[in-house]
Formats: sequence, C-alpha cells, structure tokens
Amino acid sequence: MLAILALSPFLLALVALCLGKHSRWTVLLAFGPAMLAVCFGSMMQAVMTSGPFSASLPWAESLGLTLAFYADGLSLLFATLICAIGSLIVIFTSRYFDREPRAARFLATLFAFMGSMLGVVLSNNIYVLFVFWELTGFTSFLLIGFYHERKEARSSAIQSFVVTGTGGMGLLAAAVLIELSAGSHDFSALLSGHAGLRESAAYQWIALLVLAAAFTKSAQTPFHFWLPNAMAAPTPVSAYLHSATMVKAGLYLVARMTPLLGGTALWMGLATAAGAVTMTVGAWRAVAETDLKRILAYSTVSALGLLMMLLGIGTESAVTAVFLYLLAHACFKGALFLVAGTLEHETGTRDVTRLGGLRSAMPATALAALLAACSMLGLPLLAGFVGKELLYEALLSHGSPWALFLLALAVGSGALLGAAGLISGLSPFAGKIRQAAPAHAVATALSIPPLTLAAAGLVAGLYPAIVDVPIGLAVASTLARTTPVHLSLWHGFNAVLLLSLLTLCAAAALYHWRDAMRERIWPRSVGTEQLYTGALRALDTVSAWMLPALQSASLRSYALVLILTAATLISGALAWNGLPGIPQITEVRPAEAAAAFLTIAGAISAVRARATIVAVLSLGVTGYGVALTFLLFGAPDLAMTQFSVETLTAIIFTLVFYHFRRFRSLSSRMIRLRDFTVAVVFGGSIALSLFFVGTSVTPFGLGRYFAENSAVLAHGRNIVNVILVDFRALDTMGEITVLATAALGVRALLQQGPRNDGKPVSPLILRTAARLLMPLLLLYGFFLLLRGHNAPGGGFAGGLVVAAAYSLNAFAFGTVTARRALLVHPSILIGAGLLMALGSGIFPVLSGKEFLTAQWLAPTIGLGSPLIFDLGVFCVVIGVVLTMTFMLGEE
Repeated sequence: MLAILALSPFLLALVALCLGKHSRWTVLLAFGPAMLAVCFGSMMQAVMTSGPFSASLPWAESLGLTLAFYADGLSLLFATLICAIGSLIVIFTSRYFDREPRAARFLATLFAFMGSMLGVVLSNNIYVLFVFWELTGFTSFLLIGFYHERKEARSSAIQSFVVTGTGGMGLLAAAVLIELSAGSHDFSALLSGHAGLRESAAYQWIALLVLAAAFTKSAQTPFHFWLPNAMAAPTPVSAYLHSATMVKAGLYLVARMTPLLGGTALWMGLATAAGAVTMTVGAWRAVAETDLKRILAYSTVSALGLLMMLLGIGTESAVTAVFLYLLAHACFKGALFLVAGTLEHETGTRDVTRLGGLRSAMPATALAALLAACSMLGLPLLAGFVGKELLYEALLSHGSPWALFLLALAVGSGALLGAAGLISGLSPFAGKIRQAAPAHAVATALSIPPLTLAAAGLVAGLYPAIVDVPIGLAVASTLARTTPVHLSLWHGFNAVLLLSLLTLCAAAALYHWRDAMRERIWPRSVGTEQLYTGALRALDTVSAWMLPALQSASLRSYALVLILTAATLISGALAWNGLPGIPQITEVRPAEAAAAFLTIAGAISAVRARATIVAVLSLGVTGYGVALTFLLFGAPDLAMTQFSVETLTAIIFTLVFYHFRRFRSLSSRMIRLRDFTVAVVFGGSIALSLFFVGTSVTPFGLGRYFAENSAVLAHGRNIVNVILVDFRALDTMGEITVLATAALGVRALLQQGPRNDGKPVSPLILRTAARLLMPLLLLYGFFLLLRGHNAPGGGFAGGLVVAAAYSLNAFAFGTVTARRALLVHPSILIGAGLLMALGSGIFPVLSGKEFLTAQWLAPTIGLGSPLIFDLGVFCVVIGVVLTMTFMLGEE
C-alpha cells in the first residue's frame, strides 16, 4: 500500500494529460493529492503505536535494488505536507491557467514533480532516494522553464538544473561510500543497526558530499542564487517549490542523515555556519527587491538558512523548532506566493511600487495576505509566532559561546523577514489605489487556496497542540530517540517574549521606512552567481579552443585520432606488461598460407590503387581472404556472412565511388609518412596482440558451455545461431536496433540531395545474369534462414543473400524496378523485423518468464520463438541493406 501511494502521483500525471483542454475538470484532480495527504496523516497513528514500517516493489533485483519505501514520523510529515499543499496548488492552477493551452502538460509535470518529492521523502534505499532526487531536479527544470519561449525562463531552468544536479552527483558518491562503509544501502537497516559511519575512515567525505547535496538543493550560500532566479517559473510552481517541496528536500536529507552522521564538529559546524550566513544574506536581500516573487524568494532563502542552522545545532529544542517553523513557513509562504500570483493574474504586475489599495477589490485575497504576513512577522496567535519563540528559546538555552551571536543574527534576520512579509502581504492592499487594479472579481479558485493556508497558520497558532504528534514523531526520527513534544501558545513573560517584541518593533520600523531602506541598502548582492557564470564561461572558452581540433569535419582526422589512441593504448599495455615467451608455432598448411597471401596482396593492392574501382575490388579480395580463413578454421557461418558482407560492401562502395574522380595525391610527403607510421604501429600492435592471444592456451569455459548446452537447452546444433537468437538474444536485439537506426540516419542524410530515378547503366550480360541469379539467390536466402538453427545459416546470413539479390537487380535494371520487385518499402521491413524480434521476447513475459526466453512449439523441427526472432533479424538486415543501396543508387 505504501509503495502504491508513493507512486500514485505519476498515474495522476497521465490522467492530467488525458484531460487535455478540459480545464474545468482539472480541479477534480485536486482530490487525488488531498486523499494522499489524509492517508499519510492517518499513518502517523500507526507509526506511533507500532513503529516505522516499509514496503517495496521489484526493480533491479540482479543489482540487489528494489523500490523500497520507508514510513516514519519524518517521512510522513513531509509526505503529508507535500500532498496537502499540492492539492491546493492544483485548485489554484485550474483557474490560473484558464487561458493556457498547455495547462494539461503543466499539470502532468506538476504531478510528476509531486511523485518525485514523495519518492525522496519516502525512500528506504539511498540509491532510490538519489533517483527520485535527480527526478525532482529534472521535473523542476521542466516547470521552471515552462515558458520556454522566454530566454529568462530557459536560463533559469538550466541554472537550477546544473546547480542542484551537481550536488546530486555528490549524493550518489556518498551513497557508494555509505554502502562500502556500512555494508547496507537501506535506511531502515542503517538506522536500526547503528551503522557506525562516524567511525568510518570515509566519514569526512561522506559528510561533505551529503551536505553539498543538501546545500545545493536547499539554496544555502553560496548556492542560493538559483532560487530567486527560478521565479521565472509560473507562480503555482514558485508557491509549491518554496512551501513544501524541492527546497525542503535538502533539509529533509540533513534531518534523515543526522542520526547517522550528526553530532560531530564537522557536521554541526558546517550546517550551522552555512545556515547562519544564508539566513542573514537572504533576509538582507529580501527587503532590497520590489518584485513580489523575488521578495518572497529571498525570504525563503533566509528561512531555509534558519532551518539549516537549527539542524546544525541539533539539540532537542532546536530540532523541535525546525519542524514547527517548517510547518508555519509552508503555510504563510505558500499563501503569500499564491497571493502574488493572484495579483499578477488580476492586475498584470508584481511590482510592489505599483500596487496599493486593493483590499476592497480583493477582500478574500487581502485577508489571506494579511494573515500570512502577520504569521511571517511573528505576531501572536499565529503559527509563525510560536515557531519564532521556539527558535529564540533553543538559542538561549544552547549555552554555546556562539549562541548569543547566532541569536543576534536571528533577531536581526527576523526583523528583516517581518518587514519583507509586510511589504509583500500588506502594502499591495493598504493605502490608496495605484495604477494597477483588477478589472473583475477574483475567482473562487484563486481565493480559496491562499485563504486555506493562511487559516491553517492561524489554527496552528491558536491550538499548537494539534501538531504535537506529527512534530514529536519527526523529532524522534531525527534524533533517533523518543522525544515528547508539548507545544503551547503562551510561555509567560520571559526573555524569549522580549526578543519577540523587539523583533516586531524592529520589523514595523523597517516597514515604515521601507523606501528609504531599499534605496540605501548595501551591498545589494554578495556576487556568488558570478562563480556560476564564470565557470560556464570558462567551460565555453575551453570548448571553443578544443572544438576545431576535435570536430574538424574530416573523417580522415577522426579515424586518425581513434587509430592513434588505440595504438597507443595497445602498445603501451604490451610494453608495460612485457611480451610473453614465444609460443610453439603450429604447422601452416598450404591452403592457410594461400588465404593469408590473398589477404595481404589485396591490402597492398588497395593501398597502391589509383582508381576507385581497383581499390574497391582489392578490398573485396582482402575480405574474401579473411572469409577463406574462417572457412579453413571451421567457422562456416562466419565465412558465409563475411562473403555476403564483402559482396554487398563492394556494391555499396561502387555506388558511392562511381561519380568520384581518380585518386590524386593531395597530402604532402610528411603527412603520408605520418599516416604510414601510424598504420604500421597500429597494425603491428594488433598483429602482435592477436599472435600471442591466438597461440596461448586459454581455457574457454564459456565456449564449452555453449557447445554442451546448445542442443540440450536451445534445441539447436548450430552453436553460432543458437547464441545469436537464444543465449545472447538481447545483444542481437540491440545490434539490429543499431542497424535500423543507422539505416534511417543514412536515409535522412541522402534525402537532402537531389534524386534521380536510378536508371541502370549496366551491360546486357549483367541484366541477363541478374534474371537467372535473382530467383536462385532468393531461394537460397530463405533456405539459409530456415536451416540456420541446426546448420550453417540463419537470419543474418540469409538476409544478406536476399539483399544481395535485390541489389543485383537494382544494378541491372535500376532502383525503380528493384523497389517494385520488393513489393514493400525497405523501412516497412525494418519496422516489421524489429516488431517480430520484440514480440518473440514478449511471449515468455506473459507467462511469467524472463524477456526473450525461448518458447517452443515443436523443438525437434526448430519451431518456436527463436525462429520468429531470427525472422525479425532476417527482415531487418534486408531492410537496412536495401535502404542504403536504393538511396545510394538514386543519389
């Protein structure tokens, strides 16, 4: 059940796509995440009575991985928050995008993002967490760049993806180190077994990598710049990112890993210092902005820094303050972002200097904004006040020499955040009406979500005891011990209350002089974004410097680099390891010597050729020599395939080189000497390697296995074909897919040029021979296909022979005649062949077996799924070869 609930948003994404343009029905999709929130909230009672529980689904079982999910107080608190606020975002979106034709795609991406976040907070496996972690980055990239026609949206989406994705690579490295150090990758096992990671030799690296992932995702300085820039996203995305999802993922990771990695000076010092700096920088920048969303974005950066600082402190009161303030922040920040979206939707602007006096035109929105702003300010009776009191209490009771300094920073940042809350939630509705004013009443779907969130903050402030259980369970999961939590609104007259009053007064004063403060604030930026832009420019510079050498558009240069690299590696390996002793050389038979002489003579003739046709024929002689070698050493299948390939290669080369001029010497003597040297070194290293490999005595266990089991397990005596269509059918499936892709690529390239009707230019003798040979070749090709499972042949060799028959026909009578004789288009053959090969592998899956497991109807005569697979190979090979032959013939 837990696994189904965690993955259900992905199903909702498909439903959202199916709704298409029926925007009036999209509001019904909000019931999905609402019901998920109820389910996750009800699970807290089960966790409180019976403890955490887990569930899993099959995934990569051969790697020891399953889609494992884990429910404890920490994960359920985040999951409930994600789904509850997600349902309100869906309601808001149904009206916000009432004129957007891409609304269905947006909602589908939003649900995929929701599912990714649920995967992050519910994962029981650190590798599964990494997968969902990166999926949140990808889906947020799509959401931030939703208005992709705008340059700002594209650059912001790329920036967020690069920054958070780089941290994700650190998380993957940390996962590997954790498994190597603790012997497990499941959180339930690590937490219950007290993994001892703090004592591990890799602890410092693990802690640094985990914190790097958390800092990038939760926008800690110096990585905070991506979050305000992400305001290029639609407002529902901004509200969801800031209130309950992506930016809180880093906080979740730190809380989850605290029982395993926390308590050390490295962990506490880095988290506390980064959080304190981020809290201060974010609050300072928030009051310098005039765009509503950027004000709220920087205030979110400050709040994230505050929460990270408290997690770094790690005391019971600090962690309790983390989760209460997290809930309060989700309510008031989500409400304020939705208010900003409503203002932009109704007035066309987010500039606070142009907004004012809208309380009478938008009463419900004004009430939601007022409640949210007061909660952000920390006014009594609201959740923000209770959270801020716990924050001050945790810092006062800490006893550290740095506690008073951190307390001073918190008070100052709290005053700046309170002023930012009033600027964003009060100033657009107070005073006189300015330039921007709504033309009509605000829709209910735009008013209900922010009002609901603001009201939730009021209820949690008046009755904070209602969140005792979820916060207590989350604190217990973070500290790995049972911790009773009893929240209350009133704590009496004490130093904490005085600090709260001081914060309120300072925030009110800053709000009053907000225009003057905005003009005089300095510095306006800490400049960390320049690190990102500078790194990108450096990469662009290096790429521009290297590109001409690596991408010279010269096939000769590419081949030279590849051959030279291979020769260097092979020669270096031989020189490093030393050559083994000269083995005993067996007697060379006359037929073998003749085949070798033929191969060498063909190669020398190809190098010395001065005409293209001579070079093509010489290469064919070399290929036939290799085929004879295969035949002499008992490999008839390879020999048959080699003969067919060489014949077709000669045909295709002739078509390509037919219009070329005679060879001329275009290279200087030094270039030719260089190429000769590289060729000799490469050929010599390959020959030397093959000499020692071929004459060494190596136990071929795999070959013996195939020889012993091909007839028993696969009902075939042709070992080569049995390997291709049964034992290693998946490899063959990949190979024919590559062939099909290459053929389609050739077709696409050749279609760019002018076409002709492929008229024949062949003499009468060739046309007469083609009439006689074509039916014989077709018959022989089908014969090879049907006999291939027990005798030399098979789909590949048979397909080459049939393709050769049609290629010969195209040479003799033109491609138009050959196409007509084929009856179907070559592309159809390619598609049909791939479908047959795929279909032969699906049959066993339906009966509960592995993909491409052989299924037999009459094994004695070879009737079964391998025959269908081989027929698919047969069709793909014919289609690929004829696609190239016909296109080249018409070029």
